[in-house]
Amino acid sequence: MPSLASFSAPSPWLTVIGLGEDGFEALSRQAQRAINEAEFIMGGTRHLGLIEGHSAAVFQPWPSPYAQAMRALEPYRGKRVVVLASGDPFCFGAGTQLMAHFGRDALMVLPGRSCLTLACSRLGWSAQDISLVSLCGRPLSRLVPLIQPGGRLLVLSADETTPARLAAFLTERGCGQSVLHLLEALDGPGERICSSYACGGFREPVARLNMVAVEIVAGPDASILPLTSGLPDDFFEHDGQLTKREIRAVTLSALAPHPGQILWDLGAGSGSVSIEWMLHHPANRALAVERDPSRALRIMRNAHTLGVPELHVEQLVLPCDLSALPEPDAVFVGGGVGMEGMLEMGWSALKPGGRLVANAVTLEGEQRLFEAFQAWGGALSRIGIERLGSIGSVFGFRPAMTVTQYQAVRT
Repeated sequence: MPSLASFSAPSPWLTVIGLGEDGFEALSRQAQRAINEAEFIMGGTRHLGLIEGHSAAVFQPWPSPYAQAMRALEPYRGKRVVVLASGDPFCFGAGTQLMAHFGRDALMVLPGRSCLTLACSRLGWSAQDISLVSLCGRPLSRLVPLIQPGGRLLVLSADETTPARLAAFLTERGCGQSVLHLLEALDGPGERICSSYACGGFREPVARLNMVAVEIVAGPDASILPLTSGLPDDFFEHDGQLTKREIRAVTLSALAPHPGQILWDLGAGSGSVSIEWMLHHPANRALAVERDPSRALRIMRNAHTLGVPELHVEQLVLPCDLSALPEPDAVFVGGGVGMEGMLEMGWSALKPGGRLVANAVTLEGEQRLFEAFQAWGGALSRIGIERLGSIGSVFGFRPAMTVTQYQAVRT
């Protein structure tokens, strides 16, 4: 095993400081000295106000849009630069973007207390038992997979309207008895904590800087996503082009999602497989390709409703050139299996170790799957499902169309 050689890295020129509402005096001596000696300081208007009078540096508020911040910092590369962030810069803060752009060796990071630490210390909650989510620039639907009976959430608000919108959202989903703890300006002179049921909302004016801690209480008719593969079919809006619940569960098992991986869902129909792929882990990504415009729009609606609004949908006629899309870790072919070149397109896009799964219900589709099996190996199986239905005044099981499934791993 090769040794890791030691080397002398250049001195950091960009100091990232986590600043709380308690201001300059609460910072460490190292952070205070960095601010005192800085030539250029960038931060939010609120943060810049907290250090006013403690530095002769050039002050610049965060530019809008946020992406221009890196460009604004570039002319000061190598000088004494400070960026002010809230609490822990790597907890929904600027630290990740700064590190990615300028590199680890350029940064000295002096974190403060994170919002999670502050909230837990006030409420007596265990940090490891909480789901932390930001609604800054993100839709409320991001919360859908996290709304689980007995769950605890810490929600970072976009502004003073977020708590009321969150309360209404939970109430609409049958969780109106959930307890909301409004945490305003923690660690500052204007700190305030108040609690309410979601169905009651918050009647007093809310500070712009706030978080909401949520104790989920699900009513008997609450809309809750099960933490399993194979969501009920009626969770999805569809026109019949839907991988049915039992087949979907087997299909997701064959696709074997891992955190951070990318799925191509070719001939996506209602998007059910893509959506469940993304629900397995918040870092998972999926690209649903569907030729029908009405179905493409339906996929986007389903993704938003079920809490994965980041699902990327492409309206394209397959097979076609997909080289511009991110390289997939897994490919699912749910529609158009019998079309010439469809399976080859998905197979050729896979990296070594990538998985191909394809389902067919027609003889033509089965033929193509058998040809793929002969060419690439893998496994073929048939899945039969019977569901209870009425036959006049009595009941009996009716078989659904048998699904032939092919799965293979590219070596």
